[in-house]
Amino acid sequence: MSDKAAAPSRLLVRDLAQLATPAGTDAPLRGLALGQVELVENAYVLCEGATIAAVGRMADLDRLEGDVEELDGRGLCAIPGLVDCHAHVAFGGDRVEEFSLRAAGASYEELHAAGGGILSTVRATRAAGEDGLRTTVERHRGWMREHGTTTFEGKSGYGLDRDTELASLRAVRDAGGIPTWLGAHAVPPEFDGDADAYLDFALAEVLPEAAQIAEAADVFLERGAFDRAQARRYLEACREAALALRLHGDQFTEQGAIPLAIELGARSVDHLEATGDAGVRALAASDVVGVLLPASALFLARPMPPGRKLVDTGAAVALATDFNPGSAFCESLPLICSLAATQLKLSPAEGLAAMTVNAAHVLGRADRKGRLAPGYDADVVLLDAPDWRYLAYHLGGRLVADVVLAGRPTALG
Repeated sequence: MSDKAAAPSRLLVRDLAQLATPAGTDAPLRGLALGQVELVENAYVLCEGATIAAVGRMADLDRLEGDVEELDGRGLCAIPGLVDCHAHVAFGGDRVEEFSLRAAGASYEELHAAGGGILSTVRATRAAGEDGLRTTVERHRGWMREHGTTTFEGKSGYGLDRDTELASLRAVRDAGGIPTWLGAHAVPPEFDGDADAYLDFALAEVLPEAAQIAEAADVFLERGAFDRAQARRYLEACREAALALRLHGDQFTEQGAIPLAIELGARSVDHLEATGDAGVRALAASDVVGVLLPASALFLARPMPPGRKLVDTGAAVALATDFNPGSAFCESLPLICSLAATQLKLSPAEGLAAMTVNAAHVLGRADRKGRLAPGYDADVVLLDAPDWRYLAYHLGGRLVADVVLAGRPTALG
C-alpha cells in the first residue's frame, strides 16, 4: 500500500491565529456583500478526505476519535485556496527580449504589428511539442501553488493550429487545470491576416475536438485581433458546442465586448482597462462578471481597470493574474490582491472574495470552491502572518507557509 493510501483520511489544521472566508453562501458576491468576511480567531479546519467537515474555534472543537493527522497552525492564518480564473499557462519560450524593447519605449501594439507579441509565442509554442507543453504547464502550476493558487484556469491560444491547440488543452487538463479554448486569440501567420478564413479553419477543424477537452471558449475582441462580428460568430459556434463563453474585452479600446458578452450570456468579460461609464453601468446591470487583471495593466503601463467604480455600481468582479509570457509574467495572486488594494482601491476583504468565490463562479465551481465551510473542497492556504490581511498588505513577499490541497498538506515549507 502506498503512503498516500495509508495516510489518515482526516486532517485537523489546528490553533490557527485566524481563519478568514467570504461570508454567506451566494455567488457571485457584489456590492456590500463582496466585502463581508467571516473571521474566526484561534481557529481550526477539519478535513475529511478531500472535503471540509467543520471549521470553528478551537475552544468549541469536540474530542476527535480515531485516526486524525494534525497540522500545527500556530501563528498562521487560513484563507480559502485561491482561484486563478484567467491564466495563459500553456506556452513555449519567453518574451524577455520584447520586454526589454518595450522598456525602451516600444508599445505592445507596435510589437504585435511587427510580428512580435502573441505571434512570437505562437512560433515557440508550436516548436515545444506536446511533451514540452506538459512540462511547462506543470512547472507553471508549481509556481502558482507556491503563491496559494489551488484552482487555475489555463487557456490555449498560443498554438493556433489544430495539433498545438489540442495539445495545449490536454496539458492543462492533465495538470489538474480547467481548460479554456482561446482559439480566437490572434490570426496565425499562415492566414496572412485573414481573420475570417482563420475562423473557418478553427471552427471546422479544431472546435469539434477542443469542445471534448475544454470547458469554455474565449476570444480576443480588440482592434488588430477579432472584431465584434467575428467574435460573435466564434462564440455562437462555441456555445452550440456546449462551451461556456469568455471574452478578452476593452483592453486597449472599447469594441463592443461588454454588450456582446451580455447578449450571449457569457460568464465573464476580462481586462476592462478601457471601459467607460456606460460599460460599467451595463456590466453592473448584468450577470456577467468583470475579471480585473491589474498585473497586465501595470506590466504594459496601461490605465488600471475601474475596479472601485465597478464594485460601487454593483458589478460582480473577480481578480486574476493574466499569467502569460508577454504582458503579465506574474503567477502570484497575493501580489494581485496588493495591486487591487493599492491601484484599484478594493479593500482586502473585497480582494479576497474576488479571487476566491467570485473567481470560482467564473469557472463554474462556486458551489465547492472559494470558501472555508463544511461541504466545500478542502483547499486551504496557510499564511505566515498574524493577520489574514497580509494577503494584500505584504507586497510581493514570501507569504504562503503551506497549502492544503484536497485535504492533504503539500509541505511547501
